[in-house]
Amino acid sequence: MTRMASLSGVVRLLAVSLLAMPLSGAAAAPPVFRVRLDTTKGPIVVEVHRDWAPHGADRFYELVTSGYYDDNRFFRVVAGRWAQFGINGSPEVAKKWRERPIPDDPRRESNVRGSVAFAFAVPNGRTAQVYIALTDLSATQDQQGFAPFGRVVSGMEVADALNSEYGENSGSGIRAGKQQPLFDGGNTYMDREFPRLDRIIKAAVVRAAGV
Repeated sequence: MTRMASLSGVVRLLAVSLLAMPLSGAAAAPPVFRVRLDTTKGPIVVEVHRDWAPHGADRFYELVTSGYYDDNRFFRVVAGRWAQFGINGSPEVAKKWRERPIPDDPRRESNVRGSVAFAFAVPNGRTAQVYIALTDLSATQDQQGFAPFGRVVSGMEVADALNSEYGENSGSGIRAGKQQPLFDGGNTYMDREFPRLDRIIKAAVVRAAGV
């Protein structure tokens, strides 16, 4: 019995170690880092904690440092609920990342106001779409497995002010199955059909620990 318990402990430690490793080809994110989203309404600063969601933090770091989020539209903004972005303006780039899902992270933090997490439709299906919680969403999002990897530390008033006139009509969430026109047409489509969407002008890591 003691030997079995010891083996079980080793298996658990190995599982935790594997979870904390970055995906092949991607660098591990710093333990804590901040990302500044310069938007058409002003700056939003997100502080990311890798120990909250290692896969999510690594992917976000990779996307930000590669310039993926630059010129992204906030295509799904519902006042008092969430502000979502992450479909690249180039259909070719969006398609490439859409085909690179990351493993799920177990949820360690609650989806309170200001939390930032990846959107997903199916298990192990997170790719590039991220939302900012504009209110406390813990009652619904926590039990569904949405795993915050960071939190807005500056600029929540900017997130609250993002244009929400289109609501769920300009793409909606991944689970609604209405996003294909955004992937096919990119910014050209979004700017034509929803010209007043706010956008990220540039996303950049502005402070990191361990780099």
